[in-house]
Amino acid sequence: MQALTHDRVTHAYLFSGPRGCGKTTSARILARCLNCENGPTPEPCGKCQSCQDLSRQGPGSIDVIEIDAASHGGVDDARELRDRAFFAPAQSRYKIYIIDEAHMVSPQGFNALLKVVEEPPEHVKFVFATTEPDKVIGTIRSRTHHYPFRLVPSRILEDYLAVVCDREGVAVEPGVLATVVRAGAGSVRDSLSVLDQLIGGAEDQKLTYERTLQLLGFTPAALLDDIVDAIADGNGAAVFGVIDAVIDAGLDPERFMKDLLERLRDLVIVAAVEDAFERRLVGGSDDQRARLQLQADRIGVAALTRCTELVATGIAEMKGPTPPRLHLELVCAKLLLPGAHSDELSLSARIERMERRLAIAGGVEPSEAQAPTRQPETPKRQDKPAKKAVAAPKNAEPKAAEPAQPQVPAAAVPEPAKAETAASATKSDDAPAESDAADAPESRTPAAAAAAATSYDLQELRRLWPNVIDRVKDYRRVTWTQLFEKSDVIGVDAKQLQVGLRDVGAHKAFTQGGHDEIVRQALIDIVGLDVTVVGILDPSVSGSAPASAVDVGKPARAGGTSAVGEEEAALDDDDADDAGMAGPELIAQQLGGTVIGEIDHP
Repeated sequence: MQALTHDRVTHAYLFSGPRGCGKTTSARILARCLNCENGPTPEPCGKCQSCQDLSRQGPGSIDVIEIDAASHGGVDDARELRDRAFFAPAQSRYKIYIIDEAHMVSPQGFNALLKVVEEPPEHVKFVFATTEPDKVIGTIRSRTHHYPFRLVPSRILEDYLAVVCDREGVAVEPGVLATVVRAGAGSVRDSLSVLDQLIGGAEDQKLTYERTLQLLGFTPAALLDDIVDAIADGNGAAVFGVIDAVIDAGLDPERFMKDLLERLRDLVIVAAVEDAFERRLVGGSDDQRARLQLQADRIGVAALTRCTELVATGIAEMKGPTPPRLHLELVCAKLLLPGAHSDELSLSARIERMERRLAIAGGVEPSEAQAPTRQPETPKRQDKPAKKAVAAPKNAEPKAAEPAQPQVPAAAVPEPAKAETAASATKSDDAPAESDAADAPESRTPAAAAAAATSYDLQELRRLWPNVIDRVKDYRRVTWTQLFEKSDVIGVDAKQLQVGLRDVGAHKAFTQGGHDEIVRQALIDIVGLDVTVVGILDPSVSGSAPASAVDVGKPARAGGTSAVGEEEAALDDDDADDAGMAGPELIAQQLGGTVIGEIDHP
């Protein structure tokens, strides 16, 4: 319009853009602006002969020639156009050639037009319209003014369709025009064609939402509501029941997945934007808006984002030999199992679900539950009496903080005394347990419940361990070599994670090579767990490890049985627990030996 106002019109234009965005129509309007008696002007008068001939109801002008390049794109057609271009217009100011679908012109045809497009007569103008401007050869593009056209925004197109319906005297239910715009995908021509189809099938000049869905082949809103509610509840029976209903209704599974993706997109926007309906980011009737808001609040942003990504990936992978129904069922199975995947979206969905449960059950705000704090361990009771007296090590002085205990061998304790000791120990064990059970409900604060819910168990970490090792490979290949197929997770608490190494050489290299920080960073990336990583020798593989934990200089007895083995048989696991030490330490204390290596028992 500015070029027309200042009379700076060029001799050739290139209009490009998707189908139905108004390229050819704009070319005709430009022809009216150029040939108007008051022109060139951005506002044609509409009264002169040229404007009337080029109007919607007009017969057309002999000086405005439209050529379909799909059927006239050869070199002979281009030569004929070139020869006729030199003749002056019959009754207008300019002779204008509108070449539609210009990308269909052959390279030979473009080369034949090159000279006349580069240096045309003063009375000739060219307008090329195409959906694929890259297929127009560069020598032609460089000699034109290129205007890329774009699709019409949904809100503007929906308002325009409402005006069309008012002019046609058609009543429209809420949600119909939004569905029409969605079917037209921003194309004005496609949207008008869909609206014309609906008006033709309307009853009593009224467009209903249900009839619109049926005529356009979209999934009914009730089925989408059912499957979204089933996903929110984790109800597999309801999800696969909806799939059966989709197949029984004769709907296309791929069409259903696309409609489900549209619904999930609306839910993501509703969950992320408070005033999504007021800003017209999401349309629909009042009751439909209420359902969308309720579904978005139930599922959450993280879970919705994960579901949206899974459905979008499933649609992209649907082109193949797999039956569409089977593919749809597999995608829905993935939607029901956020705990079966270790990716970031699945972990975020699980954390979000955990926060919601804590907020409902214990009154914990999601912001409080996000800070994982482990539940403090119950300290060992110091007033618990020992079941048996333990012999002190040789040449060892008693500790100053502990009272002197009579050194009585374990074998010298008579049976009745043992029974009394066990009975007293049982009573002393039961009494604190009852008191702990009574105090348990009061001690379970919301923070403790949040910590217990957000802690990682050993089985989960073992399942994620291969992913951690893969991430280690990205940081340092040497560390990955030490851990690949040679390591496993043995224990984890709030401060450290114990990695068991099945090879003595790998254990030595891991402890001396500074690989723990690499594993720690990989744990943060994959699991979100920031703890100290400790490498130990896996006792389940190293058969000689318990023997090496005691002084190796201790002589063995006849028959291959060591003194350690005989003394160990006389000890009880409860004794080791009461003494607060592992079995090898207790044996070494009785025999006067020294522990030179510590073995972590599973």
